[in-house]
Amino acid sequence: MWKKISLSLFALILLVACTKNVFTGRKSLNIIPSATINQLSNDEYRAFLKQSKTLTSGKEYDLVRRVGNDLKAATEVYYRSKGKAAELREFAWEFNVVDDPKTVNAFCMPGGKVVVYTGILNVTKNEDALAVVMGHEIAHALAKHGNERMSQGLIAQLGLTSLDLALSQKPAATRQILMTAAGAGAQVGVMLPFSRKHESEADEIGLYLMAMAGYNPDEAAPFWARMSGSGGSRPPEFLSTHPDPSKRSQDLKKLVPKARSYARQYPVPASSKNKKGK
Repeated sequence: MWKKISLSLFALILLVACTKNVFTGRKSLNIIPSATINQLSNDEYRAFLKQSKTLTSGKEYDLVRRVGNDLKAATEVYYRSKGKAAELREFAWEFNVVDDPKTVNAFCMPGGKVVVYTGILNVTKNEDALAVVMGHEIAHALAKHGNERMSQGLIAQLGLTSLDLALSQKPAATRQILMTAAGAGAQVGVMLPFSRKHESEADEIGLYLMAMAGYNPDEAAPFWARMSGSGGSRPPEFLSTHPDPSKRSQDLKKLVPKARSYARQYPVPASSKNKKGK
């Protein structure tokens, strides 16, 4: 009897915890309260920044901030048009640049905490390609991929327990799940298929965001081709769980017309690109 009750309770929790992606319509499991995971992410973000060499001025700093704010504006326009503006209240966007030319990477933690390494700017080459990268990373946060990964990880490794209890009893394991969820830690093998699904979804959402912000979506496929080839025989760790390069290129090219239609339907006049008339 108790087993039946437990299964019923588990099914109810899964049903209630499902959220629907405002861009793609995909439903996902998010059992962690946003306030909780955002606070944890913010703590990790602060610790990371203290240990890193961050830029506070200069051309690269201004570039990342400008593109980030354009994408933020596109997000606000789209969510407002869908009557979902309230969902953005949990995001406190930050765009920081880490001065590390050897690291080809970027990430966005839950709650909108973005980091771009200077190393990836050697691959982006231009503002449009940087918008590809940042749009993709921002899409992970908007789609709550971190929460979904963490929810899956907690259930798989720690059972259906509260996050507070998991943190108190198994802090190291729980922290690793958080970092994996944020895309900043080692990948858990069983979660790789989910991660590839997330990467494809982030590609799609990011393409829409950059187009709405006035950037050229045709730059997406060439950028990812450059990324795939930037590590020689071994691609950058950034791509370890990403879709096959040739399939990714094909998928992105197919999505360009839809991205351009989004740009017409949800224009962002306040973006720096659109102010320039580009």
